[in-house]
Amino acid sequence: MQDQMKNPPQAQESVQENLNEILRVRRQKLQALKDEGKDPFALTHYERTHESEEIISHYDELEGQQVSIAGRMTSRRIMGKASFAHVLDRAGTIQIYVKRDDVGQEAYTAFKQLDIGDILGVKGTVFKTRTGEISLHVTEYVLLSKSLQPLPEKFHGLSDPDLRYRQRYVDMIVNPEVRKTFMARSQIIKIIRRILDERGFIEVETPVLHTLATGAAAKPFITHHNSLDIDMYLRIETELHLKRLIVGGLERVYEIGRIFRNEGMDIKHNPEFTTIELYQAYTNLEGMMEVAETVFIEAAKAVCGGTQITYQGTPVDLTGPWRRLPMIDAVKEYAGIDFTDILDDEGARAATKAAGLEVEADMTRGQCIYLCFDELVEEKLVQPTFITDYPVEVSPLAKRKVDDPAFTERFEFFITGREMGNAFSELNDPIDQKARFVEQAQKKMAGEGEAQIDDDFVNALEVGMPPTGGMGIGIDRMVMLLTDSYSIRDVILFPTMKLIKN
Repeated sequence: MQDQMKNPPQAQESVQENLNEILRVRRQKLQALKDEGKDPFALTHYERTHESEEIISHYDELEGQQVSIAGRMTSRRIMGKASFAHVLDRAGTIQIYVKRDDVGQEAYTAFKQLDIGDILGVKGTVFKTRTGEISLHVTEYVLLSKSLQPLPEKFHGLSDPDLRYRQRYVDMIVNPEVRKTFMARSQIIKIIRRILDERGFIEVETPVLHTLATGAAAKPFITHHNSLDIDMYLRIETELHLKRLIVGGLERVYEIGRIFRNEGMDIKHNPEFTTIELYQAYTNLEGMMEVAETVFIEAAKAVCGGTQITYQGTPVDLTGPWRRLPMIDAVKEYAGIDFTDILDDEGARAATKAAGLEVEADMTRGQCIYLCFDELVEEKLVQPTFITDYPVEVSPLAKRKVDDPAFTERFEFFITGREMGNAFSELNDPIDQKARFVEQAQKKMAGEGEAQIDDDFVNALEVGMPPTGGMGIGIDRMVMLLTDSYSIRDVILFPTMKLIKN
């Protein structure tokens, strides 16, 4: 209703008429150029000597020298016989100065006919204006591509989040911080790769299409393979294939790739997202903790300049070592429920219900502990914290603790109240693994889910898997943290969006 009041039908109609006129004029300009034999889409390349940031940061060396740049014109100010404009490339923007006497009457007249958004190749000498702005004094330019769509109005920009995500290409043009976020994302992934490669890990690729929806407890996307005439599933994890490679003797492997889960969407969840999973033979949770700390600390130093960062106004100290806290202790500390004194399922259900949580009749003590943690503790873990000793009921792929088989050698680590990663001392007992798969399948059947057991993975364990540490880290959440991004959509180039029907 407020939007309708701000933009009544008459005003919306006027805006649309103006837009249609702009589109018409731009197409007329394009046709005129083609009629003159100056097709702006004909050129296939342009030789650049520098980018904007390089010229600005090396001004003392480049002053007075001839350079060539290329990019999108984002502003222009015509002043009779001379004009100023700004050109945007991937590194940033730089001002250009175009004078009629330098480029010639015909070229200058043509320059005044250009539109904001047009892509130019520019040659000129480096100088500073009287106001001290580093600029290019243009000697010649060429139109490399004609923009037929106007960019968002300068002072209002592209602020509607839905439109920003749908038209990311425009978002990155008008919002420079968006380009920086995705450049930082690339840098973070490079750092992760470098750290693992230096430690002898090899990067591998495993199937995206699976014949079974096993591994993580998530709802899959289902597709159909016409040639084989079978349903297949977009992967909900990379874990089981990577562990097969450990069995095969690769010993240190990792994969960075897309995961697909047919579940809800919010500021922390997108149906397709990126993880890294890594597995190392002959190590355990301690080894995985050290890797987790290292990749976050090194990435923070590179992207944020240090380990003292701020996320959405909250200071976060990534300096290691991070706190380690068993789940039962975390529930006692943050929720006031001491499960060390509650040893039976009935008592655990009563305590959980007393805490105001909804409890199912068949819930076990371990499931109650996890529910209390999930609902009452997780959001309070602001500073980096490893939560260890997960109940076996919620950890079907983790090795049991020798001294307390009700719990597993598993940790998740949390920062700003969000899970950032998950790790196990991997279960390598094929008999125990098969029993847990069967139990998982029975629960799915009881809930009208599809019961599937990966017998081939059990077979791989029977061949023999060495003691192994494994970990998965959510790349998107890691990038959110290190770029101070509020929503997961801000760090995924093309997030999943609802289809707009014409």
